Amino acid sequence: MSTWLITHSDCEHHDTGSDHPERIERLEAINQALADPAFADLIRQPAEYGTRQAIARAHDAAYIDSVFAAIPTRGRRHFNADTVVSPGSAAAAMRGVGAATQAVDAIQAGRARRVFCATRPPGHHAEPDESMGFCLFNNAAIAAFHAQAVHGVQRVAVVDFDVHHGNGTQTLFSGREGLFYLSLHQHPLFPGTGTRRDNRPGNILNLPLAEGTGSAAYRQQFHGEAISALIEFDPELLIVSAGFDAAAEDPLAGLTLTRDDFAWITDELVAVANYCCGGHICSVLEGGYDLGALGRGVAAHVAGLMR
Repeated sequence: MSTWLITHSDCEHHDTGSDHPERIERLEAINQALADPAFADLIRQPAEYGTRQAIARAHDAAYIDSVFAAIPTRGRRHFNADTVVSPGSAAAAMRGVGAATQAVDAIQAGRARRVFCATRPPGHHAEPDESMGFCLFNNAAIAAFHAQAVHGVQRVAVVDFDVHHGNGTQTLFSGREGLFYLSLHQHPLFPGTGTRRDNRPGNILNLPLAEGTGSAAYRQQFHGEAISALIEFDPELLIVSAGFDAAAEDPLAGLTLTRDDFAWITDELVAVANYCCGGHICSVLEGGYDLGALGRGVAAHVAGLMR
């Protein structure tokens, strides 16, 4: 079985402005990195258009309506303090939803073993009834709920290595049987959630990291507590919220990871997936705001998924 890349040009029309961290150039940097001949065997698929039914498993109906109502016919509009929408934002968000569910479908059908969804806007801060942190719909959670509802998958884990805590995913997963959310993130940092006080055995595991944490300490925490908890949960499907803003160059945070660390993280997750769930991984893009570091991190991650 092959490794897929799912993306779509509609995601380049979510125009937040050149001075916004979550900008169009992020996908351009990723596309350039993955144009390298090393990725010639990557199966490239256009993202399907998502469905309201898939979104509604994670988000309230009134909230879904409010997102589409906020989309302007021209120019840009602040949906909230940090989330900007433009005429192309609805299609971009729907391609993100579609990519996530399409990835799960391809994995469950045996057509792909691992999939990376290069879409934007990101998703892990999106709450059931609220947008925040550049996010509109929670693609990772939508993928998990889709796997359960459509394919009957009993145990789904989301591993989130974005430098910011995925408050939305935690909210959506908390107390729900068959779901496990694991996050390694800088704390304190936006959005201010994700302390160990929120942890629930077999359901939520937050591993907050101090500003300045680098490779050695990060790897120790990841290889120890994170991996053992993930194996104990024994997922049938592993979903990754893949953020690359823990890189040392990133302007929005203070961890100091390198390209090699993202390669190592991916190798660890692949090993868990090979042990627990036939190697099946659905990875969705979250943050990463230094363009060079983003391209290098994604290249390392996708190369690991292809092994």
